[in-house]
Amino acid sequence: MQSFLRSAFWPRSLAFRIVALSTIWAIVALVVIATVITTLFRQVSERGFESVLSAHLFNLIGSVGVADDGGLSGTPNLGDLRFSIPGSGWYWAVEPVSEDLGPPLRSLSLTGQVPSPATSEVPFNNEFQRSYLTTGPGGQTLEVLESELLLGEGNQIARFRVMGNRSEMEAEMRRFTRQLFGYLAIFGLGLVAINAVAILLGLRPLGMVRRALANIRAGTAQRLDGSFPSEIAPLADETNALIESNRRIVERSRTQVGNLAHSLKTPLAVLMNEGRAIGGAKGELIANQAAGMQKQIEHYLQRARVAAQRDNLAFRTPVNAALKRMVRVMEKLSPEKRFVLSLPPEEVVFAGEREDLEEIMGNLLENAVKWGKSTIAISLSRETADRSAGQMFELSIEDDGPGIPEEQARDALKRGRRLDESKPGTGLGLAIVADLVEEYGGTVALVRSELGGLKAVIRLRTG
Repeated sequence: MQSFLRSAFWPRSLAFRIVALSTIWAIVALVVIATVITTLFRQVSERGFESVLSAHLFNLIGSVGVADDGGLSGTPNLGDLRFSIPGSGWYWAVEPVSEDLGPPLRSLSLTGQVPSPATSEVPFNNEFQRSYLTTGPGGQTLEVLESELLLGEGNQIARFRVMGNRSEMEAEMRRFTRQLFGYLAIFGLGLVAINAVAILLGLRPLGMVRRALANIRAGTAQRLDGSFPSEIAPLADETNALIESNRRIVERSRTQVGNLAHSLKTPLAVLMNEGRAIGGAKGELIANQAAGMQKQIEHYLQRARVAAQRDNLAFRTPVNAALKRMVRVMEKLSPEKRFVLSLPPEEVVFAGEREDLEEIMGNLLENAVKWGKSTIAISLSRETADRSAGQMFELSIEDDGPGIPEEQARDALKRGRRLDESKPGTGLGLAIVADLVEEYGGTVALVRSELGGLKAVIRLRTG
């Protein structure tokens, strides 16, 4: 279950994993960077906002005094036009705290009341200042910097308030955040794209290795050739060494098989000749047993050779070309027969040795020519890949002869079984085909042909 979830949500592609991890890291890094920049910008903006309010407050305090009649006097000019625009969110006010102090002074922009919290809620600091947020006449969020001072010789107390539009600063911060995330998103997309291209380019040598191995499996190459990076070159060298070692093992096995067959050939021939010379029942028995031994040795030596070559990367045989060549030979040997050949447009490659493939096709064609009346149909097709068997191809050879009954089809694949003694032959052709196909992990079936005769269908693995 865990492996299924890993394969379902985490593909096995190395390039995908690297690109995905680098993309996730880039997104996390950019989000962290954006958060840090936004936080620093807010801190700087707030400090700057408070500095502006503090400067306006000191300017306001320096511009207001007590007149001779005991009232507040002064014409503050804070150098900002927003203090003269009604509802701008930038206001100032000087309000008397002492009862004997004159009426309050206000900026032209302040057209309503701005509430302030009680000193018990927001007390003054050691410098007799306090700061708080409140709501202005236009619904804006205001930051208020407030101070209470003694004025004049009578020590009357006045409250000075400078109010700044905090909503403007928040709106400016939101615009900055949107622009920042937009620019970082564009930068992030470019970073991910460049990173993906760099990773894919870095993994291209692995694709070269894969294509080189595919060429070896297809039989178009004998080793991994190409200029590989220093990190992959040792892998290519070791693969070439493994292929060469495997080839030497197969050649050594083939040589030993040949030597064994050659060493037994002469003693068996002597036994058969002696049996014929002796004559009679004993001589015939000796000759027949020696001939049977020779057939069995050839049979098992051939199976050993095929088993040694099975799944060997060095042996790959193009099927289309071999089939065309054998059909041309059969057409010359049997000009009275009509051969119908159907091949796929792409080349089919047999995962095995050419001699074995030619022996399979040759026995099937000879059998079809022997029994067919006038028409031999040959068809080759590539099958859909199967997880258990791998990529397979199907070869069918059929004739318009008498065919074989279904109950006898299995016996026809057994070594030495002849269903019709009137025809020349040893009865080994279909049995050899069955042995070879079985050794290569394929299947063979004998069914009724649409032409009326026998249809032999074999399935073998492609390279």
